[in-house]
Amino acid sequence: MLMALARETLEAKIFGTNPPNIDLSTLPPPLQEPCGAFVTLKRRGQLRGCIGQIEARWPLAVTVARMAVAAAFHDPRLPSLTPDEWKDVELEISVLSPLARLRDASQLRVGTHGLYLRKETQAGLLLPQVPLEQGWDAETFLRQTCRKAGLPPEAWKDPAAEIFVFTAEVIHEK
Repeated sequence: MLMALARETLEAKIFGTNPPNIDLSTLPPPLQEPCGAFVTLKRRGQLRGCIGQIEARWPLAVTVARMAVAAAFHDPRLPSLTPDEWKDVELEISVLSPLARLRDASQLRVGTHGLYLRKETQAGLLLPQVPLEQGWDAETFLRQTCRKAGLPPEAWKDPAAEIFVFTAEVIHEK
């Protein structure tokens, strides 16, 4: 249901038609619950957009629809998705668990945990599937999350850095 919602919402935005109406009362309870989620778009195996909401601000169905549009049109790293690209786009949805503070880096589980690291005004997040795709060990995962936050690679060792882990249920298009 989430994948269909994301795809229909994007299709409507790309081609200028009416987006699907999200009637929460007709959805299964888990889709009505507030939940964080990320939507990743890939075209021919290349990243085409990825944006998400860490905090559980909106019902999951609403979060996914909003993040799908944000990934396609508001990822600052990439140009907006075009109608010509649409037929080649694959979607991936990551439904996030709540954040949990990581107090000991040895408890980080590559392939299970995603990372959210913040220090002062800078923050970076990498989904659990990223280190598996890249072949990273735990320390490389921590260093790359620092890099994503615009921090030095060893910033994760600084006591002022806050490190959080989360899990994600990842939904792939079939």
